[in-house]
Amino acid sequence: MEKETTIFGIRAIIEAIKSGETIDKVFMQKSLKGELFQELESLIHTEGINSSYVPVEKLNRLTRGNHQGAVAQISPIAFHDIDELVMSIIESGKTPLFLLLDQLSDVRNFGAIVRTAECTGVNGIIIQKKGGAPINGDTIKTSAGAIFKMPICKVDHIKDAVFHMQSSGIRVIAATEKAENYLYDVSFKEPCAIIMGSEGRGINPSVLKVVDDQAKLPILGEIESLNVSVACGAFLYEAVRQRQ
Repeated sequence: MEKETTIFGIRAIIEAIKSGETIDKVFMQKSLKGELFQELESLIHTEGINSSYVPVEKLNRLTRGNHQGAVAQISPIAFHDIDELVMSIIESGKTPLFLLLDQLSDVRNFGAIVRTAECTGVNGIIIQKKGGAPINGDTIKTSAGAIFKMPICKVDHIKDAVFHMQSSGIRVIAATEKAENYLYDVSFKEPCAIIMGSEGRGINPSVLKVVDDQAKLPILGEIESLNVSVACGAFLYEAVRQRQ
């Protein structure tokens, strides 16, 4: 069910990009030079592919092959177009429920969220092209295969998804401890999209400024926040409860 998710070598990666392969992220060796490497950098920039510069030791851990200073992770899934996905859900007569992930970085959290989203009837997950967790073997395993059942879209910035939802008549609700309302005080019965933030920073402040509503979970203990996948589960099951 899972295909090979790593390719290495500058020329191999260039050809993979040109052939239309879905590249999730490219890792490139710091301070590497040369015409071929510059061609790869230019192609990555043109195609808007997520990338980062890393020490050679990182590349050596990713593959035992002759990587020549570059390793790419291929997504094991095909991504959906956000316009087509949103329109298809609206036209189906379902009450839309979408999940927006603002640069979630941990692959296991991502996988756990996908699994919960599939179990709670989420219509699709929208992630940002850059800065988020890659979809790899750990994601697949943690999701228990739900990654192959859940439509996932990529956008340039998560605010693009917010504006798209709002223009489609879908309310956007941010899950944030900065909120005044608890999630039990917010309605999830109408078409809505829930935003979850990254593990460390939470939701970007610029994104919080454009959402329709904010909600938080009650925290009764001394630790101030929950793991993001656990918090996401609480929000999604509150939506399920309200819609039953």
